Amino acid sequence: MNKVDESIMTKANIWLNGAYDEETKSEIKRMIDTDPQELIESFYRDLEFGTGGLRGIMGVGSNRMNKYTVGAATQGFANYLKANFTGLKMVKVAIAYDSRNNSKYFAQVTADVFSANGIKVYLFDDLRPTPELSFAIRHFECQGGIVITASHNPKEYNGYKAYWDDGGQLISPHDKNVIKEVQKITDISDVKFESNSQLIEIIGKEVDQLYLEHIKSLSLSPEAIRRQKDLKIVYTPIHGTGAKLVPMALKAFGFENVFTVEEQMISDGNFPTVISPNPEESAALEMALKLADQLHADLVMATDPDADRVGIAIRKEGKMVLLNGNQAATLLIYYLLEKWRENGLLTGKEYIVKTIVTSEILIDIANKYQVEHFDVLTGFKYIADIIKDLEGVKTFIGGGEESYGYLVGDFVRDKDAVSSCAMIAEVAAWAADKGVGLFDLLKSIYMEFGFYKEDLISVVRKGKAGAEEIQHMMDDFRNQPPQRFNGSKLVLVKDHLSGIEKNLETGYEKKINLPASNVLQFFTEDGSKISVRPSGTEPKIKFYFGVKAPLAKEDEFEQVNDFLEKRIEGIKKDLGI
Repeated sequence: MNKVDESIMTKANIWLNGAYDEETKSEIKRMIDTDPQELIESFYRDLEFGTGGLRGIMGVGSNRMNKYTVGAATQGFANYLKANFTGLKMVKVAIAYDSRNNSKYFAQVTADVFSANGIKVYLFDDLRPTPELSFAIRHFECQGGIVITASHNPKEYNGYKAYWDDGGQLISPHDKNVIKEVQKITDISDVKFESNSQLIEIIGKEVDQLYLEHIKSLSLSPEAIRRQKDLKIVYTPIHGTGAKLVPMALKAFGFENVFTVEEQMISDGNFPTVISPNPEESAALEMALKLADQLHADLVMATDPDADRVGIAIRKEGKMVLLNGNQAATLLIYYLLEKWRENGLLTGKEYIVKTIVTSEILIDIANKYQVEHFDVLTGFKYIADIIKDLEGVKTFIGGGEESYGYLVGDFVRDKDAVSSCAMIAEVAAWAADKGVGLFDLLKSIYMEFGFYKEDLISVVRKGKAGAEEIQHMMDDFRNQPPQRFNGSKLVLVKDHLSGIEKNLETGYEKKINLPASNVLQFFTEDGSKISVRPSGTEPKIKFYFGVKAPLAKEDEFEQVNDFLEKRIEGIKKDLGI
């Protein structure tokens, strides 16, 4: 039998003797009597309110997502909001939730606690996409917001993402300050659970309509869509929140030939048709790809449970192939800048934003159109922060990250798969109107700017020993980086922890104007980029690879692709992974 540490028993007994409901106490007693290992996992630590909020396995205990951990997080956030907005007559928040098990319940608990603290709550009547929550915060002029979601995590998980008054996720100093407030909640009696129903307003269709109208305003090629309205599109929400609004957005744009994977249109937190509801994984798109082949569709799109990220498949020489996040971003940003130029919208004050681990081709594209670009740390909250800083001064066209998240326009301040699906379908219609498919368009972009190929490897190292090993790896790369990668000389190193960029050929150093983050980037003579960073949410270290070479002719695509693949394999070998 597993021996339960005294500190864990002490914590469990606090719950047994405290103001917790009988069902919770009964489950704790069961774990003590019959399942000590589960007791250890449930109480060995407190579920941390991190810089993005909460995320964890659902269940009873201090290390689980439940009424009490969600309540404590909300109480801490409520205290911080009230302290920050003392000049307002009423502090306001918006709350949304996804299709996960218990999401609606956790959303109601959150609404109850906020209202009990005298805060006005706008609560969605049913599940809604994360980007619509961001939109609602801005529309109702709220000071904060919460969406209950664990994104693409397995079904056992749920989460709690916190937003500020600009509609973006919390960033410094608010993220760390909210964490401090949450940590001050040491007794469950500090949490006000008694709802003030008069302060909770249910919202729904009217916000959907406004949100969809804003999305429709993004369209740059309505004539092309009218001519290509029969473009065959297959869409799946993978049992998530995109089920209603993505088809509505596509219809609003004018697409009339949209097919859905009916089995996956059912909102279900058990995600019964997939192993993982993650559109980055090809297995999650299997049913959609099968339907696309049956229908001879041109485009497949799949959104994750909270509809902030989208996976894409397009037709290549008759077969459906998956695009990675960099390729989808390339098509989208190229199209946006080309159409802004064509429609006479470029004034010299426009810009795009990408994350530092996203393809450098986006910089080349921006330079061609003389559009300013910004590189930010991984996380869409940093893209939102740039938009906030430049509001009223410059115009945000679009942005994205390699992990399948994109944003067009600035009425939402988080990645938005609803508007992205509509815009990616528009790119396909625009290309079809010119007599080419999306794969042909991608090849022509590579011929103009160079063939950029990217890859990502995550090395998992679990537990305390794993965390130490990951730290040793980062120390080694920081202190003794390889001098060559696949035979190409290392010429530039960016250390985002020290904030220094060093040119190894000239010895010149300059400051990186970004917040400190444990990320290393290596740039080689042949244009390769290697980025290394520990994951902030999982026990793994991530390696991002970006290589490039000229593509002179379309029929040389496979040859150059193989060449670049070998280059990436050579770099991996030099890194020992």
